[in-house]
Amino acid sequence: MRGLARREFCLVLLRRMADTRPDLVTDALPRLGADRAEARAAHRRWQALQHAPRAPRGLSLHAAVLGPPAISDEVRTGDLLLVVHRWPLPLWPHLLWEVLADPHGAVLDEQLVRAPGSPVPPASSGLLVWEHVVADVAVLPGAVGVDPGVPPRWEVHLPGGARARFVWGLLQQVQPPA
Repeated sequence: MRGLARREFCLVLLRRMADTRPDLVTDALPRLGADRAEARAAHRRWQALQHAPRAPRGLSLHAAVLGPPAISDEVRTGDLLLVVHRWPLPLWPHLLWEVLADPHGAVLDEQLVRAPGSPVPPASSGLLVWEHVVADVAVLPGAVGVDPGVPPRWEVHLPGGARARFVWGLLQQVQPPA
């Protein structure tokens, strides 16, 4: 593998998802025309870019790999002006890869988010693994977002004690109440 593009970036995202849902990752690899060896190579290349002294940093690295964003919007949080950039990815056509950056290109957050016009039903109809994103579930009445302290992961605690677990913003599993 020489470089990275959107397809390979999907393989990079799958690497962390394999920790919780190896079954879904195994099913997804053929849809990308890839195997485990290619997924490992994509992950190694991404890690090398992350640590290479002359590689682009922050938002510039994402743009180098994913191309120009399909959508860019400025958002204001208090006095802070931020920019949200979104890219479509081939594995999840109903989602977009979102990068929240400051005006200088420093990445503050990155995750999969719902694409406009997505056909996925609301989370209130039932949670769908690998379909719903954090924002879908966090708006449910009584839901509480919890940062488990691992950068690509997130949890939403639901009324009744169930826990929705996410990797890169995409629902991986719903753990029933203890």
